[in-house]
Amino acid sequence: MATDTLKSTTGAGGAPGGLRRLLLDNGALTALIVLVVALSALSGDFLTADNLLNVGVQAAVTAILAFGVTFVIVSAGIDLSVGSVAALSATVLAWSATSQGVPVALAVLLAVATGIVCGLVNGFLVAYGKLPPFIATLAMLSVARGLSLVISQGSPIALPDPVSRLGDTLGGWLPVPVLVMVVMGLLTAFVLGRTYLGRSMYAIGGNEEAARLSGLRVRKQKLAVYALSGLFAAAAGVVLAARLSSAQPQAAQGYELDAIAAVVIGGASLAGGTGKASGTLIGALILAVLRNGLNLLSVSAFWQQVVIGVVIALAVLLDTVRRKAGATPAAAGTPSGGRGRQAATYVLAAVVAAAVVGAMSFLHDGSSSAKTQKVGLSLSTLNNPFFVQIRAGAQAEARKRGVDLTVTDAQNDASQQANQLQNFTSEGLGSIIVNPVDSDAAGPSVRSANRADIPVVAVDRGVNQADTAALVASDNVEGGRLGARALAEKLGGKGTVVVLQGQAGTSASRERGAGFAEGLKAYPGIEVVARQPADFDRAKGLDVMTNLLQAHPDVDGVFAENDEMALGAIKALGPKAGKSVQVVGFDGTPDGLEAVRAGTLYASVAQQPRELGRIAVDNALRAAEGRKTGELVKVPVKVVTRQNVAGFGG
Repeated sequence: MATDTLKSTTGAGGAPGGLRRLLLDNGALTALIVLVVALSALSGDFLTADNLLNVGVQAAVTAILAFGVTFVIVSAGIDLSVGSVAALSATVLAWSATSQGVPVALAVLLAVATGIVCGLVNGFLVAYGKLPPFIATLAMLSVARGLSLVISQGSPIALPDPVSRLGDTLGGWLPVPVLVMVVMGLLTAFVLGRTYLGRSMYAIGGNEEAARLSGLRVRKQKLAVYALSGLFAAAAGVVLAARLSSAQPQAAQGYELDAIAAVVIGGASLAGGTGKASGTLIGALILAVLRNGLNLLSVSAFWQQVVIGVVIALAVLLDTVRRKAGATPAAAGTPSGGRGRQAATYVLAAVVAAAVVGAMSFLHDGSSSAKTQKVGLSLSTLNNPFFVQIRAGAQAEARKRGVDLTVTDAQNDASQQANQLQNFTSEGLGSIIVNPVDSDAAGPSVRSANRADIPVVAVDRGVNQADTAALVASDNVEGGRLGARALAEKLGGKGTVVVLQGQAGTSASRERGAGFAEGLKAYPGIEVVARQPADFDRAKGLDVMTNLLQAHPDVDGVFAENDEMALGAIKALGPKAGKSVQVVGFDGTPDGLEAVRAGTLYASVAQQPRELGRIAVDNALRAAEGRKTGELVKVPVKVVTRQNVAGFGG
């Protein structure tokens, strides 16, 4: 059956040809070894035991997702829904075990069943509905994410303790996520290499029509392939939720791309017919090692995306070069003498890695810098001017105090932030500042820092179920109340308003919305005619406001839970903004204050983000030096209008 019929064209060529063949056939493994060597040379913190375990934990979720995607890609399909299915499965588990009182074991089965059902729907649409896999799974991506938000009402749901233990360690050193990853990898290798279904995947991926004519029930096989992908996505969702101690409805966004990248980097072809579990694992490890090492080297989060994109492109290029050179493709289930050669290759890689570890341990012995002079700052996102201003204030204070400040961008991904915090902990920083994506999800990573005696300062949002030296924040609820009062008084206590909500599930959106609703209780003449999320994004604010104006053309006011959405609303309102329609934003960003000066934005509830960053660094240094810090450091909010904007310093 057609896995790939490329033949090796090397003759009895001698050592150089043999080495070239070895490198081509094991390009991903070669790349992983090179990465480990390079990062070991560049950072003395990379080859510590704690950090290597961190790499394994950080690779686990991507690897488990990628194992499922491997089945699909080997059979010449694609699955874009695995990230959303993982989030939905975790949400079903948490919701059923908490809100519905379902026993934990049954809740886990429901989560697994959810993943399998989603996979079966994908398989049915592809095999029987004749939809292209890209379209079918893209639709499931949206459906599963939407259901996750509907079930959770946009808020994280805490996990029962028995499930949360999946994110812990065995014997105090072996992380359970790594163990689950290994088990799922072995299962993948068994299915691909030892079962009728696995051999069918290679046949379908190599030539679907030939597979059908040879008697394979292709449509039923595709159902099974996508069901397996859904099963693995559910397992990944449970592991991810366990790491975060909560089910996040917005979790695993973009993970489908990481999973596909891991499979491709591992040597599989998007054309189908090739791929193996060990290659996928190596691909996931490459991505995790890259992110971990770049964090340790303080490389900008924006450049990290560039580097990872280049690595993916190089992986595909290597696949092309390998095929042109006639290298033997990685097709599990081909029972040739190559299996022993492959085992020898992995043994050789292990020996090389051990030698590198030994050499680098001598090279970096005693190279750690003073803990009190290094501070890590993990921000929930840098795709928002408010958090960019926090970074600017923190960096200015760090330069003033002669401190080495490392800033990372979690991109509104609680799991990615957990990885960054673990990297900070293993690096042995003097102190850590965290602006949590979610207060519950940050708890496990902050507890790890607590155990390592590294003080943690929270900024803008608190951390639940963990110790922080200080919380530097303004009051989002009070800010919402002030925004309601400012808008209601400007409208004379009567009229209709719409609310543009932030990203579902974030504490900032919940608190600002709750404060605004509470503040409006004093103004019964004000009616909220619509509430719609625009994800703290200016472009989405423009689109959502444009749509709302079709249903509510005579609206009198807009409350946006940040300035970016308010500026999008102003664009949608056109000449109405600041005249017949009053808009109130939140954050006091430079662009927002400029709109206040221009009169298009009536007011912004300003939080002074630069001051938040400055005070956070000051408290982090105090905590690192063992000095007393305030448990709660309040930075006052202020309603900025055209009358007082000139005197507002930000």
